[in-house]
Amino acid sequence: MISRREMLQLGLAGSAALTGLGFSNLPRAFAQQALTQDQLLQFEDFGNLTLIHLTDCHAHLRPVWFREPDTNIGVGDAKGRAPHVVGEAFQKMFGITPGSPEAYALTWPDFADLARTYGRMGGFDRIATVVKAIRAARPASILLDGGDTWHGSYTSLKTRGEDMVRVMNLLGAQAMTAHWEFTFGTERVQELMEMMDQPLLGANIFDAEWDEPAFEPSKIFETGGLRVGVVGQAFPYTPIANPGWMFPEYSFGIREERMQQVVDELRAEGVDLVVCLSHNGFDVDHQMASRVKGIDVILSGHTHDAIPEPVVVGDTIIIASGSHGKFVSRVDLDVRDGKMMGFRHKLIPIFSDVIQPDPDMASLIEEIRAPYKTDLEEVIGKTEGLLYRRGNFNGSWDDLICDALLSERDAEIALSPGVRWGASVLPGDITREDIHSVTSMTYGQVYRSEMSGEMLKTIMEDVADNIFNADPYYQQGGDMVRVGGLGYSIDPYAGMGSRISGMTLLKDGSPVDPARNYVVAGWASVNEGTEGPQIWDLVENHIRAQGTVSPAPNNSITVTGD
Repeated sequence: MISRREMLQLGLAGSAALTGLGFSNLPRAFAQQALTQDQLLQFEDFGNLTLIHLTDCHAHLRPVWFREPDTNIGVGDAKGRAPHVVGEAFQKMFGITPGSPEAYALTWPDFADLARTYGRMGGFDRIATVVKAIRAARPASILLDGGDTWHGSYTSLKTRGEDMVRVMNLLGAQAMTAHWEFTFGTERVQELMEMMDQPLLGANIFDAEWDEPAFEPSKIFETGGLRVGVVGQAFPYTPIANPGWMFPEYSFGIREERMQQVVDELRAEGVDLVVCLSHNGFDVDHQMASRVKGIDVILSGHTHDAIPEPVVVGDTIIIASGSHGKFVSRVDLDVRDGKMMGFRHKLIPIFSDVIQPDPDMASLIEEIRAPYKTDLEEVIGKTEGLLYRRGNFNGSWDDLICDALLSERDAEIALSPGVRWGASVLPGDITREDIHSVTSMTYGQVYRSEMSGEMLKTIMEDVADNIFNADPYYQQGGDMVRVGGLGYSIDPYAGMGSRISGMTLLKDGSPVDPARNYVVAGWASVNEGTEGPQIWDLVENHIRAQGTVSPAPNNSITVTGD
């Protein structure tokens, strides 16, 4: 007799084998850019329920360039496992032809050249077209938003998140969870929740004073004769990775036992399917899937991973839908007798030149942008090379930000947070909107202070452990802190406190002295009361002074170990 796990694996195999159902099986005609909207949406209906998932758009309303990471190291059990595979190795793992549209969308090689061929991706007017098409084909569907939705752009900063609430209301999202949303502060979060047409779910968000649940943990949707329980899981380390003083009323955490409790309660209420709408990050979700029983589907967010097929862990499938509006996941499920009997999945690439914009959403986006249009489109300077952020250790956007910190604040060393959000810029104009795409936040003040060499090493070791701890439950997501004026070696596989070595001051090649104080400039401090200019103004001043920037390879970081 076939087991449930075997049935799930057959579902996965079927997803990859049927032409047009899996991303990696888009018709080869796409390689000649014979892309059509019908081909992108092609899907053989399956089962009796559809989940639609998008996550980590970071308030990017319009189509963007976004280069996927060139380095994404996995440690412990995650080593060599998706999503910790990049470039040509990722293409080989999923049978992707180099130079094809899916190679462009999912990997980094030849990005700038392929970007000119295949165009920008994302845009909520295109996403709306895709969502409407899926709903027309599958009335029994649920649209779920994985969070990091209100933050990350000029308009979201200026409207304090209201732009994205309006967009998601029009799109018809039915539930969301959160992370960066909380950086608008408790009062603003509550105001925006009043404007929302959907609940903000967070089973792991508790009242800090009374240690009681503070947000609605789950919601049951009834559709197509089924009862579907959706549990929200907000980013567990929000008060650590972001300024906890902005939302002191709340505590977070993975709270694995709480997740099990809510799942059990939903099962006791007779739901047919349990979905975890998660902002844990992929590795945390992978471990949670192996330890919490009764979750059928985890819709994963936070670490911005785009994986073209579901990952099966026991009886649970994990869906990773990328970031910045580049993808929408469609998951068709066969749910019978309270069980998931099989599935089919497609990671739909949102090629903006191919998908027809939805007129209602396009009109709303133009209305939102209209007051800021002149500021958004102002050209600040030019770049001779690709500006990008993603990669575990550095990116050309962050190198430019660090150069700005060093020059504008007369510092010896620059520190820039290893955040994963922010669009890429092809050689050509740099606009104010481009700068805000990689800097916009509610605590963007630039500090200038002195730090000892010992303190600098401690900071870098702490960040490295947050990323490369072998236990996913101790990982906080993000990438390594970006540095300017400083070189170092890192062994991601070493133990805590032993990963960083060879720290060198680049201006004179001298070893960093633990006892000496260095002038350090940085931004996005989680400390209350940080004073200084806003990072976007500082970067703008630097680019204006340069006129044209010329990104160069960064060889100041050496990665060792195995």
